[in-house]
Amino acid sequence: MAGLTNLKLSLFPNSCSLSTSSSLSSNPFLVSTSIFRRTSHSFPKIFAFSSNDIKVGSNIEVDGSPCKVIEFLHVKPGKGAAFVRTTLRNYVTGNSVEKTFRAGSKIEEANIYKETKQFTYKDGAQYVFMDLTSYEEYRLNEKDVGDKAKFLKEGMDCTLLFWNGKVIDFELPITVKLTVVDVDPGVKGDTAQGGSKPATLDTGAIVSVPLFINRGEEIMVDTRNGQYMSRA
Repeated sequence: MAGLTNLKLSLFPNSCSLSTSSSLSSNPFLVSTSIFRRTSHSFPKIFAFSSNDIKVGSNIEVDGSPCKVIEFLHVKPGKGAAFVRTTLRNYVTGNSVEKTFRAGSKIEEANIYKETKQFTYKDGAQYVFMDLTSYEEYRLNEKDVGDKAKFLKEGMDCTLLFWNGKVIDFELPITVKLTVVDVDPGVKGDTAQGGSKPATLDTGAIVSVPLFINRGEEIMVDTRNGQYMSRA
């Protein structure tokens, strides 16, 4: 038995010391595994998926440009092959186009990622967002911001969308707190069950509010449809 043990030690001199930190660091296979584990997510991946997987909000690349699916319809004609009819918004140009894909055809997914940045100020025709950790600035033009500007307020955290290292769009918070700066005064007897009236908010947006809302009040607004939700 002692002879077998000596033979094992001569063939595998480090087999009895694998539990020590020094032997772990000197084992080339263990080090390589650690490196691969750390770097396995270092490179962005672009996934190919089928046109059958398309849904509203999908981000795909068409003719080398990133697009968002606004509408889609799966069509199965009586004769001929099935297809998917879509309406896409080009992130770069802002234009909407219609595109048809054969059912089951492979489509390249746009490698778009999101990061939270704070809207800090407007510089001429540009809206400036800042990374509060690195203080790096990101700018969007007025045409890129569009109607979202009416709910955008300094100090608001927004989600920026990046593609190929460039900002291509941004998303507002679903609900925002804004102040009523101009509205007809409420009158005695107005209740939550009454009608509505237009109110101008501190961002310039005009929304319909209940009759009991007065100037100076803070309200919650749904940025997806511009509707009043409640008092803040």
